[in-house]
Amino acid sequence: MNMNATTSLPFKLWRRGKVRDVYDLGDRLLIVATDRISAYDHILPTPIPQKGVVLGRLSNFWFRRLEGVCPNHLIETNPALFPLELRRACAGMEGRAVLVQKAVRIDIECVVRGYLAGSAWKEYRSGGVVCGVKLPPGLKESSPLPRPLFTPATKEEVGVHDENISFEKMASRVGKSVAEQLKELSLKIYGEAVRYAASRGFILADTKFEFGMHGGRLILIDEVLTPDSSRYWDAETYEEGKPQDSFDKQYVRDYLDRVGWKHLPPAPALPDEVVRQTREKYVQAFERLTGEMFNG
Repeated sequence: MNMNATTSLPFKLWRRGKVRDVYDLGDRLLIVATDRISAYDHILPTPIPQKGVVLGRLSNFWFRRLEGVCPNHLIETNPALFPLELRRACAGMEGRAVLVQKAVRIDIECVVRGYLAGSAWKEYRSGGVVCGVKLPPGLKESSPLPRPLFTPATKEEVGVHDENISFEKMASRVGKSVAEQLKELSLKIYGEAVRYAASRGFILADTKFEFGMHGGRLILIDEVLTPDSSRYWDAETYEEGKPQDSFDKQYVRDYLDRVGWKHLPPAPALPDEVVRQTREKYVQAFERLTGEMFNG
């Protein structure tokens, strides 16, 4: 099975996301993480070897660690223990394939920011505001925020840019009660992740979560706290007032900005050196966070 681009399993394809292929099994889903990488909401033509395994294993690690904070969709992460018809189709997909509960996805990206970086820094420089929240003057690039900010965004399809929205607009979409639960859960999960990441020498600058409704309650779905959805900085080299050496796909975004890509199709290919260094950053993040060696 070629994981570089797409998978083709003998099950009903539910959706093909930027990174994951999702198959519909009735009341369950089979999610397979490929080696695709996206930037600025576009899938790039160059895969990152074994990225899907790194993402899958790290996400599973975080799901288990956070079970006491928020329930999640995992049923089984070991393909050798899948039901027989799945076991055969998923042979060789250890770390990539997971069997999960089917949930009704909440179409909101639940973003939490603890530091001023990326698009938040650009927005602050232009008006002292981040996603509608007025911040104190005098903050620098990579400054810690006075408190973590919950900044929701729309969840769009591939090739359509997610849009930052206010809490009030989110509440009008999903209902006030659900909106309040999403905010509370997101901040709670982020706080727990920040504490653990710090114990492993990382600053978790920002991240995003996805939730679904299952059995009348919100559960954590998709993937969680990977370098695809989170901005990890090395605590030892952190220095306020400048960009940080990050362990996420910011390295890829920086390359794309340097070559002048305007975030319109077709997306440019990545050179070998960018692919190699991106893979190294993902693997380093996995090994430091989990304490395991990656030998995928």
